[in-house]
Amino acid sequence: MNTLLAVVIGVLTVYLAYTLYARRIDRHVIQSDPKRATPATLYMDGVDFMPTNRNILFGYHFKSIAAAGPIVGAIVAATLWGWLPAMIWLVLGVSFIGWASDYSGIVVSVRNEGNSLSAIAHRLVSPRSRTILFVFIFFYLLLVGGAFVGIMAGVLDSQPATLFGIIVLVVMGLLLGQMLYRWRRGLASSTVLTVGVTLAAILGGHWAEGAFKAFNAVLDGLTGGAPIVTYFDPTLAGFKGAEAHIMPSFLFWAVAICVFCYAGSVLPIWRMAQPVIYVGFWVTALSMVLGLAGAALAPLVRPEVAHFQIPAFKGWNPPLGPAGIMPLWPMLFVTIACGAISGWHALFGAVGTARQIENEADMLPIGGGSMLAEFLLGLLSLMAVSVGAKGTPVAAFATGLGGFISVFGLPVSYAVSLAFAAFIVIVLVVTQLLFRVMRVTLSEWLGDVIPPVRNQHVASFVSVALAILLVLTGTWIYLWQLFGGANQLMAALSLLLVTVWLASARKNWLYAGVPAVFMYVTTVASILVIAYNLYFNVYQPNLAAGRVVAVVGSGFMVLVSLLLVVAALFIGLDGWRAFQRYRRRPAPAAGAATARA
Repeated sequence: MNTLLAVVIGVLTVYLAYTLYARRIDRHVIQSDPKRATPATLYMDGVDFMPTNRNILFGYHFKSIAAAGPIVGAIVAATLWGWLPAMIWLVLGVSFIGWASDYSGIVVSVRNEGNSLSAIAHRLVSPRSRTILFVFIFFYLLLVGGAFVGIMAGVLDSQPATLFGIIVLVVMGLLLGQMLYRWRRGLASSTVLTVGVTLAAILGGHWAEGAFKAFNAVLDGLTGGAPIVTYFDPTLAGFKGAEAHIMPSFLFWAVAICVFCYAGSVLPIWRMAQPVIYVGFWVTALSMVLGLAGAALAPLVRPEVAHFQIPAFKGWNPPLGPAGIMPLWPMLFVTIACGAISGWHALFGAVGTARQIENEADMLPIGGGSMLAEFLLGLLSLMAVSVGAKGTPVAAFATGLGGFISVFGLPVSYAVSLAFAAFIVIVLVVTQLLFRVMRVTLSEWLGDVIPPVRNQHVASFVSVALAILLVLTGTWIYLWQLFGGANQLMAALSLLLVTVWLASARKNWLYAGVPAVFMYVTTVASILVIAYNLYFNVYQPNLAAGRVVAVVGSGFMVLVSLLLVVAALFIGLDGWRAFQRYRRRPAPAAGAATARA
């Protein structure tokens, strides 16, 4: 296999899935109507409900869903099982499940007055399902936030050349929001300025590298070079396991990321979240376009970075740690947490993007189109590691992507720096939205019982503090896979709600129902496997060594795993009963759609 053939497979997948399947579902099942008024136009408040140009909204939605999942997941899966199983799942998953989940999450919210999935579950399924879904979503988002913060803190700590560019990105995002919504500047000129300055800062990050290295050294010197936390990591020493350490500099950058996410959680969406994500979209898009184009040209220009070096298939159950199990089914399907399908996409699409849809005709290109674009990011990551790039998943991605970009004559060191920065941008701008949704979920879930959490500052602080606790436990591989399991289970539950809604509206539910069953069974099984691995591979070794933080953290993750399974079983039971109820109900009389003003 070479990178040109892989790019061709990716392009064909996007074209065929969108034109032959997605458009057919949109036309014949959902029947999107450009004349129907959307929640954004009916309830415009300038905060959450705000009609947005489809071009801006595509960039916003794509960067809101594309994070570490399609990058780290594809690389870890290729490392464990080989590139062929990873590629097959990416192609089949996005073609028949991924785009349908993303698009349908937006559709069901738009057709239900912009309500969240929890509110829709309350109306269509049962009040109990709404409460249980709140619990599930909160802990699911906690796992996602912990996994992303941990990965980003590690990159920022080890790659000081990227730090200046990331700081400038945040500043340029704040400036863009001011230019667009307060100064009323044109989109094109504002984009050129803010994105241009951000790219210049990323490429010039080497100038500030020494200062940030010195800063990290000062932080680590606060403890005399001693680690804050020591834990057993089953992924080290050739997956046999060894001790790992968390240093003060790592904790500092983890806290800095959480402060950024806190600001993104409490500030108006136009002030920070949306413009920062928009600037990040262009950095990501440029890296992806250059990377994919470079991968396509590499067999002709630089053959040494074009041919896959890792095996196509490594085995059905690779060992991981002293006692872990890693069967291809179900673990492959949650290790690649995005790129094929993701619950975060449907969740965010329902509470964020759906409230900005200006025209129902925009739902498919924004929802389905963004998912197919993220598939290409996952494929690019798979190619990056398959050509022989080594190191941690992030290092392998940056090295491989840098090699593809260097095809165009950019020095390899600068190309790799751009790739590292692109990864941080991809993950950072999404993580702030995770905590924003997490804050809202916590307030709605416990606000009546614990009134202080109704305050956005209190809810945001609780959310980021719990994420820091997870980060300090280490064992990122299991935190990652537990996030992946929860993420794919969230996708299954969102597809279940879509299936119930389709049945209630007397529409063909098969395109959502069949994937819902597959993902539900697969992800429940995977979470049970992860709980087993956490207990025997992490909890027991750290308990024997007397490491309190790692024991508390891994024990907490085992309990969260079991809680997610129990919650999913209750929601699945209630969803099945609601589905059966709606299927037996007589078809309602057709009503006229609300017209656009």
